Amino acid sequence: MKGRTIVLDHVEGHEAAALMVDGKLEDFLIDGDAPVPGTVYRARADRPVKGQGSMFLSTPDGAAFLRQVKGMAPGQQLLVQVTGYAEPGKAIPVTQKLLFKSRYAIVTPEAPGLNISRSIRDEDERDRLLEVAHLAMEGTDYGLILRSACAGADADEVAEDIAAMAALADQVLNDHGTEVETLAEGDGPHIRAWRDWVEPAEVERTPGGFETHGVLDALDQAQGIREPLPGGGFLYIEPTRALVAVDVNTGTDTSLAAGLKANMACAKDLPRALRVRGLGGQIVLDLAPMPKKDRRVFETTLRAALRADSEETVLVGWTNLGHFELQRKRGRPTLGEILR
Repeated sequence: MKGRTIVLDHVEGHEAAALMVDGKLEDFLIDGDAPVPGTVYRARADRPVKGQGSMFLSTPDGAAFLRQVKGMAPGQQLLVQVTGYAEPGKAIPVTQKLLFKSRYAIVTPEAPGLNISRSIRDEDERDRLLEVAHLAMEGTDYGLILRSACAGADADEVAEDIAAMAALADQVLNDHGTEVETLAEGDGPHIRAWRDWVEPAEVERTPGGFETHGVLDALDQAQGIREPLPGGGFLYIEPTRALVAVDVNTGTDTSLAAGLKANMACAKDLPRALRVRGLGGQIVLDLAPMPKKDRRVFETTLRAALRADSEETVLVGWTNLGHFELQRKRGRPTLGEILR
């Protein structure tokens, strides 16, 4: 099936959203049991981590871990926001830099100023959006970022979105309770799909849409370790407790350039393969054999593919054994831990 389709459904009792592009699963969001990124807590400082400048906190959902803490004493209350998913048995990662994010706007209480996405380059459009933003933010000192989805959007819709996020920020920041508490829930998969998948697409909300549009078949493949690549090669993607190992294979191609072709296909498709599986942390690539002179073009291709990815990923570089390492944010639950 050609084109972009957003499918909103449930799988094994979990709310989920799938983005299908030309019949292929391009992205997948699923609700798990762990706290969702964006959730805001009133937390309590428990104990510092000596030598690291960090602090363990108490939240309604268990222990949380806050980095870069200064002048904080055990027992002190503070507002924090979940930034990602914790590894099993580890504390929830949180930050004190609160963001209130929607389709068009991100309200930043700790960072004043009005900013517009760099992808919006038309000066007239930027001026139009600045006017909308100034009117919507009148009377508040919060900062605001207008996202790329604002380009060409109806002014009233943008203003309503800004107002909703500013109101949520007011609600959270003006809550003067004294108990450890959840003050705002993070967005579920259906809201995140509306918020982040902004390119034009058909939206399917009918129950059973995952089966109709081939999402269930794609999930079956994503739960396995083998990921086919264009050109006949394939990847083995195997999560372990310490890291995610990715082995690149050339398949039936026996030409002299087989290794380079498989590695380039890996560079282009790896972000999608990791994204739909919800994998993050340390990623180690065992690439197919290729000349060292081709390493730069591999890195360039991988970096370009990651620019369009939703999860922050750092290219760490090459090891002495010739492996390539990435560090990827754990921004979503692991598919294999939810669908068993």
